[in-house]
Amino acid sequence: MTRPGRWVDPYAGIQGRRLFVAVPLPDTAVAAVAGIVDSVRAQPLPAGAHDVRWVRLDGLHLTLRFLGPTATPQIEPTRSAVERAAEVAAPISAELGSAGVFPPAGRPRALWIGVAVGGDELAGLAAVVNRELAEAGWPIDERPFRAHLTVARADGVGAGRLVADRLITAIGDRRIDCAIDRLGLFESVTGGGPARYLPVFEAPLGAPGRDVGRDRGAADRRP
Repeated sequence: MTRPGRWVDPYAGIQGRRLFVAVPLPDTAVAAVAGIVDSVRAQPLPAGAHDVRWVRLDGLHLTLRFLGPTATPQIEPTRSAVERAAEVAAPISAELGSAGVFPPAGRPRALWIGVAVGGDELAGLAAVVNRELAEAGWPIDERPFRAHLTVARADGVGAGRLVADRLITAIGDRRIDCAIDRLGLFESVTGGGPARYLPVFEAPLGAPGRDVGRDRGAADRRP
């Protein structure tokens, strides 16, 4: 029997590299978030309770557009679209602050840290990304953009609300400086624990793009 709240991969069996466009967090912000998450995880849960699924802390990012399984011929046009978006954008002085859950009522499915400063600028960058992706053949994402940093997926487990409350308390009124100066195309690789986020292409904002991702051989690419 499937345990209630168990995560099911919605893209299982769909071919293509799972791509998304995001801005990576600077090391200082990653360290600050890691300290907060570690303090929450150190607190014991009630007997028999299942913990939330925490994301890997070595690839923290703010997602601007999730693309999903992408066929090989579409990867290069997508990379070019991200490069164009990076060239016309400017660095963003952001701050992380506060925390919450999706959905706000009932058992949460995701725990996040918010963007206290720079949210409008990130929304503007997301709009530029959408425009350039449309030129590359992707449909426009009509959903409203809300900048946030996903740190855990609760999948409806009973302890999700308790852990979320602890995260909110741990952050309090703290603000975390988060200078955004890069834009990238990333691949989400699943299996064997939390997803790993690998760079396909990454470029500085407001400057000619540079490819810093390793293009892995076909044998190493997941369908």
